Amino acid sequence: MSLNTYWDNHLRVAYELAEPRLFGPMVQASRAHVVMLGERGLLPAERVRALLHGLNALQDDEPAAPFDGSFEDVYYLLEKRLAEKAGIAQTDLDVQLARSRNDLDAGAFRWGIRQDLLALGDLVAAEVQSAADDADAHADALIIGFTHRRPAQPTTIGHVLAGLAEARLSLLDELLDVYDEVNVSPLGSAAFAGTDLPIDAARVGELLGFASTYTSSYEAVAGSEHLFRPAALYARYSATSARFARTMLDWMTFGWIQTPTGFTQGSSIMPQKKNPVVLEHLWSYAGAAAGDLASVANNIGAAWYEDSNNATTDVQQHLERAADRAIRTSRLVGGLLDELRIGALPTAREIVDSGATSTSAAEALALQGIPWRGAHQVVHHLVQQAPPTQWTAATVAEAIAAAGFAALPNEAVAGVVAAATDPTVVLARGQAGSPGVEAVHANVAGVRERLAGVRSDLAARSGALQAAARRLDDAVAEILA
Repeated sequence: MSLNTYWDNHLRVAYELAEPRLFGPMVQASRAHVVMLGERGLLPAERVRALLHGLNALQDDEPAAPFDGSFEDVYYLLEKRLAEKAGIAQTDLDVQLARSRNDLDAGAFRWGIRQDLLALGDLVAAEVQSAADDADAHADALIIGFTHRRPAQPTTIGHVLAGLAEARLSLLDELLDVYDEVNVSPLGSAAFAGTDLPIDAARVGELLGFASTYTSSYEAVAGSEHLFRPAALYARYSATSARFARTMLDWMTFGWIQTPTGFTQGSSIMPQKKNPVVLEHLWSYAGAAAGDLASVANNIGAAWYEDSNNATTDVQQHLERAADRAIRTSRLVGGLLDELRIGALPTAREIVDSGATSTSAAEALALQGIPWRGAHQVVHHLVQQAPPTQWTAATVAEAIAAAGFAALPNEAVAGVVAAATDPTVVLARGQAGSPGVEAVHANVAGVRERLAGVRSDLAARSGALQAAARRLDDAVAEILA
């Protein structure tokens, strides 16, 4: 069949994107809908049985045929095939009684978002586990911490990774909340105004694993609030991944961690090169996720507050693409964490020469009664003259005097020199959340406790979907028995 310009350039493309994602959920939603219609006495028993036999056959149906113009979209493909499987003329189908393509599409799309969120949640939880394990193992791996791309203070690889684990836990908390907002059934709202027929919308939602059903049939179809949030979640997740990827690139470039061969490409001309280009891809993924978020917001903002393609079908492709990219990002980041191996860490002298211990020297002066801004000035003057490895008690005493402060006892001056030249003291820091080895271990213990709760919450939501699938199968089987 020859396609006209609109069908060939839009409907065909939209169908090819949507069919793999929506056809299965639409079949399951239709099974639940027909069960409910039968239970409510809205269809004759034999018609219910014929429809359910047809829908059961569609569950394991062959892949969809290419878009040929014999149907408009995924829904009409479902009707076409259902009529064939059920042995009913399309004009005699009742599957759409008290239902619209509007609420069916909204329900099927929410179904897909639920699956994406649970898949991402499990992967991010695995990331948290890997980050926590690495943090525990490398709590004493002393490195130079940076701010504004300049050496700042000593820290450890374990300290950084424990922070990443906390960031991921925060994202998982949001993911669960987004899931719960999405997990509301719009089915039964029909085009937007519901129906005069005595349907049981809650029963349909229950059979499909939705935790609740809509309160406003208008918002159930016209609303897009629940679509902003997953788009923002994917963008947030990808942005943090990109930031961490940049830090990992620094660590690999400095040689502090090994560059994992399985995540690299070679050079076509330089035989020594092992390029961790996966990190560059993660940056690009983050940019694309931000673009998809902008597209979702722009599409929704261009629509009226009513059912429209701008805020529904045209948004779906962006969310699906962003979800797929976020899931692949998590696999990549998780793989990098699993492959993390320590390389040649900076020596104490390298850390000191970077200036990273200067703050400790200023704090040592402040402990001796010199006001903080004055202590800061003294250390700034000393750093301008020479790196801390070249400081002596005499040069420190001279700087104190030059700043107009009273001389300190010899042991106090020696303490300033020690603070400026021994970066390992940070490993004994007892402040909660600090790079201190015991503090990192304690941080990791808290991460693991929170992770156990999050994994339990994810499992509960997954289990609820599995239980609903069994309920639906049992309800269908009872009718067909």
